[in-house]
This record gives sequence, C-alpha cells and structure tokens, in this order.
Amino acid sequence: MTSDKLKNLSLRELQKESSKALMVMQNADNLSLSEINQKVNHDSTIFYSAVLEKYISIYGDLPSNTELGKKIQLIYPD
Repeated sequence: MTSDKLKNLSLRELQKESSKALMVMQNADNLSLSEINQKVNHDSTIFYSAVLEKYISIYGDLPSNTELGKKIQLIYPD
C-alpha cells in the first residue's frame, strides 16, 4: 500500500512530501536519519521514499493528506 502511494509521485513531489514529513517528525535526529541513509546507500530518491514510508507508517498517509502535513508551508513549493 505504501509503495503504491509513492510510485506515482514525481521526483519533485517526493522531495516536497519528504520535506514536510521531516518537519512533522522533528524528532528525526541525526542517528535515525543516518540509519535511513545507510539503508539507501546515499541515494536521495530512495531516501525520500524511505522517509515517506516511515511517515506513512506513523500517520497513515502522505503529509499533504494529513492534518499535520497540511500545516507545513514550504518556502519554495515549485
């Protein structure tokens, strides 16, 4: 289910959604981010997906579809 939501996102949408996810999950300290980064071998596209998978497992949907995620305003949304 999670990968279904992510596979249709463009690279820019992955970037924006993962940015919102990281803002909501502010307790994502360097250690947890490092653990994700080690799993994805420093591939940013896979990193975005891994962050979103974690977010979806906690909040049930993409940030743009959750109340907390909708509150986040990106500086450069496009």
